[in-house]
This record gives sequence, structure tokens and C-alpha cells, in this order.
Amino acid sequence: MNMTRPPKPWRSFRGTQFMSPICRILFSLSVDTESLQRQIEELSSFSNAPAPSVTRILYSEKDVSARRYIKNLMALSGLAVKEDAVGNIFGRWDGYEPELAPVSTGSHIDAIPYSGKYDGVVGVLGAIEAINVLKRSGFKPKRSLEVIMFTSEEPTRFGISCLGRFTFFILNLLISTFTILTALKLVYPEVKNWQNFLTTVDGQNISFSDAAKFAGYENAQDLSSVFLPKGSYSAFIELHIEQGPILEEEATSIGVVTAIAAPASIKVDFEGNGGHAGAVLMPMRNDAGLAAAELALAVEKHVLESGSIDTVGTVGILELHPGAINSIPSKAHLEIDTRDINEARRNTVIEKIRSSALNICKKRSVKLSEFKIVNQDPPALSDDSIIKATESACKELNLSYKKMISRAYHDSLFMPGYSHKPEEFAASEDVANGVRVLAHTC
Repeated sequence: MNMTRPPKPWRSFRGTQFMSPICRILFSLSVDTESLQRQIEELSSFSNAPAPSVTRILYSEKDVSARRYIKNLMALSGLAVKEDAVGNIFGRWDGYEPELAPVSTGSHIDAIPYSGKYDGVVGVLGAIEAINVLKRSGFKPKRSLEVIMFTSEEPTRFGISCLGRFTFFILNLLISTFTILTALKLVYPEVKNWQNFLTTVDGQNISFSDAAKFAGYENAQDLSSVFLPKGSYSAFIELHIEQGPILEEEATSIGVVTAIAAPASIKVDFEGNGGHAGAVLMPMRNDAGLAAAELALAVEKHVLESGSIDTVGTVGILELHPGAINSIPSKAHLEIDTRDINEARRNTVIEKIRSSALNICKKRSVKLSEFKIVNQDPPALSDDSIIKATESACKELNLSYKKMISRAYHDSLFMPGYSHKPEEFAASEDVANGVRVLAHTC
């Protein structure tokens, strides 16, 4: 996610307007690649899955250990470290005009089950290293620079993604127009009562509130304390692996993000009649599993019909009950992810999926027991000044780049790498290039 509303051209954020060639060379070449890769490996050890997989779930014991590791690295880099009520972690390097709104960068370190070691992590560890690069070069920022580790990026445990960054970044833009409660409902329409959300439980029947307390966040129920006044940050840029194949296939070093696709998530439940797989003849069946399969194909059909390559749809979860080979499914549960840079086009796809679900119910005599839009977020555009600053940094460093759309929800500066699987990978050289561009841009 890229929240960029700088009041002045980006160049004015820099502490030093004119740098000598020697200084430029210093912070072009001083990324400590070996140390950064070692930190990535060390952080991956805080996992509930065997290597090379990484599983690091919100507020779990491994998550708490990983948070401690990040805070220690921030402190070792001379950053002033603090946390808010839900566990967003901030490491600030004060500028020589600290009263100015700071420039921020960062990402997340929680990891979905059986993923890898780079997703989000590069944006946090790389941001800390970018500040180290600037410090080693002798640079002193005008505005303060702040590294942020966002909490609860992945929806794995409680079903809501990007909770940490939404509660103080997105809503920060809405507070001037809406109440906090109204803003929360706009971002998370599925949460009808935020007090009830705090009692939402995970698969082990542990509530959000209790999980937060286990992690040391006793005041997580006070979400209002997380909100910051509008204008608390002058700009935000997030370094991230691309999570797709384009940069690697085109042998391009950097992706300059111009827009971020708008994601929406849908939960669907069908109910039919179960029965013996041999005894119930085909014309007599009301198979919830086949209803789900038909809807999954309808998702693909409606996405392709949009006419745009920027429209995507995925059925990432499909569960059947009772889940026996010789039993006709009586219940089926699907979770659908659809994204686009055009909000209206994406919403049209959602309505077509809803219509298909209803038609499938009539055709197969099953019940649509739930069709719930979990989240339906707006797209975002990168600010022109940040795009230009990033392009300028790539040119100064003689790195190839291309303008891209971020389809993974929250990234604004890409380097090659793929994710969300155990063999997740990014080359050390590519990570270092991303850190150099981030350092030059800040």
C-alpha cells in the first residue's frame, strides 16, 4: 500500500540537496549484503514450519520472538523504537528538522502457512539497512525517517488482513470526514461490531483480544489509540519482492509502482443434501460440492469477460463436508479473491459472481446459505513525485526499471522475487539493489 501525499516535491525531503560524487558512490556501494542476508535467514528461523517453509502467525510465540528480533535490530541501528496498542513497531531516525512530518517505509513479517522467508521481511530488514546505508555515507536527513513493521498483514488467523496499517494509515485519511467507527465500517464492511471483533476467535477458539494479550498488547482493544492525526507522515514507500515473474523474466532490476490494485474477498457457503456416493442416483442429487465447483469456474469466466488483463480472480479455499470419498458433499465453503485497478470493473465481477451463485442454487436445488463480502477496498495511485524520485534513483544507480501495477495489495517499490510458497526466493543482489534505490529515494 502506498499512501503518498507529500506537500512538496520529493527532493525537498532530502537532508542534503547536493551531494558530492564520493558521497553518491558511498551509498551506492555500501549495502551490507552479507549481513542483510544473514538477518533474513535468522528471522526465518522463527517459524512453526520446518525449513525452507516459514509459518509465522499473528501474536503467536514465534511472532513474538520475531518482533523482539526486529526491535533489537532497530535499536542496534540507533533508531528510537516504540510500539502502538496493536503491535505496529516504529523505529525513527530523527532528522535535523524533527518537527516536520517524517518519511516512512516498512512492511510486515507475519507469514502465511508454508510460505517463505522474503515476503514482507525484505521491506522491514531492507528499510533498516537503507538507513544504515545512509548513516554510513554521512548523510543526515532533514525530515525524520521512520521504519514501520506493520502488525497483522496476513488474514491467516482472524480473517482480516492489513489490520495494523489500516488502523492508522488508511483511516487517517478518513477521520477528517467520518467518525472512527464509520471509517472502520467502510474499510471492513464484514465487521458489524468492532467490540465484537475483539472476541472473534481463531481455529483454536482463542479470541483476538486474548491473543494480543499473550503477545504483550494488553490495550489492543483500544483501537482509537492507534489512530494518528492526519498529516502525521509526509510520505510512505514500501520495498517488496514483486511476488510475480515479470521483473525476473525481463531481467529488470526495479519495478516502479504507479498504481495498486483494489482487492476484494468473498466467502460463499452452499448447503445441499448428503448421501451415499453409490446409493443416491445422479438425477436425485443436490450436491453442494458440484455447486462450489461450478461457481469456481464461473469466477474464472467472469474475470476473463472483464476485457482487462488487470482483472484477476482466485478461489483460494474450497472445503467440502463431510469430506469422505464415498459421501456426497452436503456443504461447501469457498473463499474468493478478486482484484483490479478499476474499482467499478472489479465490483461488476463481484455482482456477476453473486448472480452465478444464485443461478447455480436454482439449477442444482441447493441453498446459498452465505454470500459475504469480507472486504472491498478502493485502488490507490502512487503520487507522481514519488514515482519521479524512484525513477531518478534508478537512473542515478544505473539500474534498469519499468513502471508496474502492484497487484499484491500494498507494495510501492519492487525488486525481483516470488512468494507465497516454501521455495520463495529473491537474489541477494536484487535485494541489495532494492535497498540502494530505497536509500536514494529517501
